[in-house]
Amino acid sequence: MTDSITSFLAEWAAAERAGDTGALDALLTGDFVGIGPLGFSLPKPQWLARHGQSLHYEAFDVDETQVRTYGDVAVVTARETQRGTAFGNPVPEALRATHVLVRHGDGWRLALIQMSFIAGTPGAPPIPGRPAN
Repeated sequence: MTDSITSFLAEWAAAERAGDTGALDALLTGDFVGIGPLGFSLPKPQWLARHGQSLHYEAFDVDETQVRTYGDVAVVTARETQRGTAFGNPVPEALRATHVLVRHGDGWRLALIQMSFIAGTPGAPPIPGRPAN
């Protein structure tokens, strides 16, 4: 089961990296919600629309995955490493993300993602109590 989840995440990361909204549309549930590192919440249509409008990736990878399954639901914590721009500004280099996947036939679909900055990485806010570099 973990292999199918790992394969799904690789396919999803490739679609994000390429800005392939057709592939992403098929990989996300209809009621998908993405919560960004600044706390914004995007339903599926806005998540898809950010590609080509405000977001452009040069690199996007998912690693350091930890998978927990609960029947037809998988909760995956991972590190997302990316290079690109949002609204013309560099995106954070690294994020910690929680992905909630649901079984869909023989495969998986992404229902929710919540991202958080990784303190001390380029593009993240400074660690509280420490001066910014």
